[in-house]
Amino acid sequence: MKLLVLTPSLPTPTWGAGTRNYHILKALARRHTVSLLSLADDEKSALTHAPLLQGVVQTFKYVVRPSLARKRFVQISSILRLKPYFLDCNIVLEMQEALDALLAQERYDAVLFESALMACYRTPIGVERIVDQHNIEYDLLLRIFQKEKQFARKWYNWWEGRLLKPAELALCAQADLVLVTSERDRDVLQRACAQSRIEVVPNGVDTEFFQANLSTEIPGQIIFTGAMNYYPNIEAVLTFARLCWPHIKAEVPSAKWLIVGREPPPEVRALASLPDVVVTGTVSDVRPYLTSSTIALAPLHIGGGTRLKILEALAMGKAVVSTSIGCEGLAVQADTHLLIADQPESLASSVVTLLNDPEARATLGNAGRLLVEEKYGWDYCGAQLLRALEMHLPEGEAICR
Repeated sequence: MKLLVLTPSLPTPTWGAGTRNYHILKALARRHTVSLLSLADDEKSALTHAPLLQGVVQTFKYVVRPSLARKRFVQISSILRLKPYFLDCNIVLEMQEALDALLAQERYDAVLFESALMACYRTPIGVERIVDQHNIEYDLLLRIFQKEKQFARKWYNWWEGRLLKPAELALCAQADLVLVTSERDRDVLQRACAQSRIEVVPNGVDTEFFQANLSTEIPGQIIFTGAMNYYPNIEAVLTFARLCWPHIKAEVPSAKWLIVGREPPPEVRALASLPDVVVTGTVSDVRPYLTSSTIALAPLHIGGGTRLKILEALAMGKAVVSTSIGCEGLAVQADTHLLIADQPESLASSVVTLLNDPEARATLGNAGRLLVEEKYGWDYCGAQLLRALEMHLPEGEAICR
């Protein structure tokens, strides 16, 4: 098949949603002819990533997003027009023009939209539409609303979630195939879109890139990784710092905590003033920080999809301490692959217990590595993707064999 993939950011193997997009491109390109049309934050980043992406796809085109400096203006405008900002910010006239040009030049069998938020672009009749839902976005917004204490942010997430829900569900219902990352997300969408064809294609991890190496661990060092411009991560580290870190330091005075991730806001940077807390900001490679740490944290109280940070830590043989939300949607078992605790006291106690028990850390780390090798390598996830196409798209059965 000839496939065209639309992404809201440049696919890259080094961060979050971009990692899934990149490995989905690679999986598709093994059996199909794939073109990519992506929104990019700026010209420089697009040109930097072009050689990597051109090595995967047949055609790579990009459109530079309007400046994010207009974010608050667009948010206010969306509120006044009763339109969801999450859709508005991904609607770029030049993107539709670029899509129209590609569809005029080539006959594509299907267009894959990375997120329903990108599925607002029109395509010709007869071209199959696939939506890959990294998260159910309205569900994530309403979860933030439930947890948020600050009135303005709480109200905004409630309002935006209410506006986005019918639009997001309609875009999923219009798709010929919807992909999700977990059984939980499939159940949520299937209840709302009973006639839709929905398949699980789990998130994965590059098990060759993320290898276990415990020889350089620094005793007492723990780590949180993740994009620090993402609200669920911000809330997680701020809450952990306030309610868990003092207890951990009292029990293990030598403990050190690394917060590793791009674009931390001022309130996260301020955590570096706490005893033995390091906020790195953007790093080129997260592996040295994971390698030197004894425990990886996922103390999230809000989330959607599944957490790549856990898969990366498990692949590196790390003991993981998570909340139930943090590991939601993953085929992990408490006390076998990681420790799960939902209250601040039990989270802190779990960390302290593992800091003082290297044998328990090693047991969890070994089990976690075996799990990702079995169920979460990108080759396995790519096979699930190709199977979904084979089952549901008219051209899939003949070409995927």
